[in-house]
Amino acid sequence: MAKVVDFVVVFDNGVRKRHYHETEKGKVVYFAVQLEIEVKGEWKVAIRYDCSHGFSHVDKYDIKGNQTKKLLNLSFESTLTYGDWDINKNWLKYKKEFLKGINE
Repeated sequence: MAKVVDFVVVFDNGVRKRHYHETEKGKVVYFAVQLEIEVKGEWKVAIRYDCSHGFSHVDKYDIKGNQTKKLLNLSFESTLTYGDWDINKNWLKYKKEFLKGINE
C-alpha cells in the first residue's frame, strides 16, 4: 500500500509550493513538486520537478505557457529532495522570471 504525502506551502500572496509524493516500502514511486503563481485569479505552474514520464526531470514555464524540459540523471528520491530545496531557496527568483513576460 502506497503512503501519500500531499501539502501546500504558501510563500507569499499569490505564490505557493505544491508538494506530492508516494512511497512504497520506503521508496519514492511517484512525485511532483511545483511552484505555482496566481495570475488574474488562476494558478499557473512556474517550475515543476516530477517523474510523470517514468524519469526524473524539471519543467520550467513562462507566463505564456511555453515549456522547457530538462532531464535529470537522479533517482526519484534525490530529485524530490533537490526540487523541494530548490523551490524553497529560489522561489522569488522563479517568480520574477515567470512574471517578467506578463506585459510582453
